[in-house]
Amino acid sequence: MAGKMLITFLLSLIIYTDKVMISGPDHTLWTQVLSTFVDNQGQVNYQGLKAEHTLLDTYLQSLASNPVQDGWSREEKLAYWINTYNAFTIKLILNNYPVKSIMDIDGGKAWDKVWIKLGNKSYSLNQIENEIIRPQFKEPRIHFAVNCAAKSCPPLLNQAWMPATLDAQLEQRAKSFVNNPAYNTIKTSNIQVSKIFEWYNQDFGNLISYLNNYSATTIKSGAAIAYKEYDWALNGK
Repeated sequence: MAGKMLITFLLSLIIYTDKVMISGPDHTLWTQVLSTFVDNQGQVNYQGLKAEHTLLDTYLQSLASNPVQDGWSREEKLAYWINTYNAFTIKLILNNYPVKSIMDIDGGKAWDKVWIKLGNKSYSLNQIENEIIRPQFKEPRIHFAVNCAAKSCPPLLNQAWMPATLDAQLEQRAKSFVNNPAYNTIKTSNIQVSKIFEWYNQDFGNLISYLNNYSATTIKSGAAIAYKEYDWALNGK
């Protein structure tokens, strides 16, 4: 009898462990960090976070010790990679703070440095965005989610990206960014838009058609297109 109970217990433990292993990490700590040190406009209090970085470091460690698993859902994987990109970008700034721009780090090649260890693999920010997120998920709205710590980047969301609400979050950020005059000037017959739409044009397909999915102003199909200068100054202080 005792033997059967032990076997039952061990089987239950295996099933429980499997469930834990195939679920994504808890992003609650990241929301705590963001809600404390990032305002509603996406401006980061780097000085304050530099002084109180324990929660951020704990969250980064949780990402490192819980890399993406095959059994995770698409939403769990994408939320993980967006949060990872943004959290390690902030860590990069803190490691070099005070700094006026991310372009001042590593000769403007901070994105190419391989330093982000997740599980038994190491990545650069460029690898996460351009070798994982973009090709694997083919989701153009991620360009309004990942944040490069610059003023012209789409504002950093001051809460974690969550699997259960990921699509709604992406949709809201896309609409907000497209219609924000600080980043895009949209008129019926001509538009001046973020260079993000030029740099990643292949992700968006027909630009005017894509923008019309979100723009409060309907853009004519033959509208003139220009791109705004990108401000690489730090998105905070």
